[in-house]
Amino acid sequence: MIHHLRGRLTEKTPTHAIIECGGVGYLLHITLNTAQRLPNDESCMLLVHEVIREDAHELYGFLEEGEREAFRRLVSVSGVGANTARMILSSLTPADLVNVILSKDVDSLKGIKGIGAKTAQRIIVDLHDKFPAGDLGIEKIAPGGNTVKIEALTALSSLGFDRTKAEKTLDKILKTEGSSISVEELIKLALKQL
Repeated sequence: MIHHLRGRLTEKTPTHAIIECGGVGYLLHITLNTAQRLPNDESCMLLVHEVIREDAHELYGFLEEGEREAFRRLVSVSGVGANTARMILSSLTPADLVNVILSKDVDSLKGIKGIGAKTAQRIIVDLHDKFPAGDLGIEKIAPGGNTVKIEALTALSSLGFDRTKAEKTLDKILKTEGSSISVEELIKLALKQL
């Protein structure tokens, strides 16, 4: 089992990062929260969660143990796969997720693409006792970095959203928020509206 990767960051998008370690490039699926905080310098370290299936071997990367632990707890819920957990942690910070679960806020979870009422209720019921207040050593994640609408659109398309609908949503957000918004914040706002 791979615990973490430390190496040269060769590529970073809002949905994945490629880290070269010993001449091998590892593609790691990342959340928007991790992408937002991932430094642009070449040297970096990501904590890893491996998903090994019959048809795929995928790596998910996280900057902090709190986010990785939240991801692991989410995938332990029946009906929540790795991509759904990544979508949840792209829409909510780990701290927000803990607050949503502890306050039993079904509507916040239902607002995330791919999460229906039953899944939202199952997540809350299954994880309510696994997320005690103050757990995970979670910090709030601050926004940062500037990018363009095309990067946000590419990220949303790769997450499975309809490209035309996503583009209209992004245009609407850019009109109200202005062009100085970061790609990560733009995607977060779009995720709440799609």
